[in-house]
Amino acid sequence: MTRTAIYPGSFDPPTRGHEDLIRRSLRLADRVIVAVAVNSAKQPLFAVEERLAMLRAAVPDEPNVSFESFDGLLAEFAVRVGATLIVRGLRAVSDFEYEFQMALMNRRLHPSLETVFLVPAVDLTYLSSSLVREVARYGGDVSGLVPASVADALTARFRP
Repeated sequence: MTRTAIYPGSFDPPTRGHEDLIRRSLRLADRVIVAVAVNSAKQPLFAVEERLAMLRAAVPDEPNVSFESFDGLLAEFAVRVGATLIVRGLRAVSDFEYEFQMALMNRRLHPSLETVFLVPAVDLTYLSSSLVREVARYGGDVSGLVPASVADALTARFRP
């Protein structure tokens, strides 16, 4: 039986931290679906298809990783794709309360769905998509924080 995990997020834009967690998730599951959440309440910097393309470019060498988008409840998406595990990253203690509530709700909606929290690599702990967007918006160097294709996309977005 194949164990399928979902690593959900907005990934706007994908960072080296996301890439780290995608690769490490493969130690926990046979197959990892990186799921870009569609949130109509937010105004993302990049369209869903752009984020999916950037994620594919960031992790091109992992045959057991796939990339999809979803709209609606994560628990329903998990049932649809046959996943039993959700992978989430915790950068700081402040992330825990929200993630804990989401894990409990997802388990209530889908009782066999487990959530696993991964701590990022030490050198990536401070990294967030919003911080990367802010640095890029003001012309800062984000090349060490994101894959090359993402750095190029950020440059093109903010310096047309």
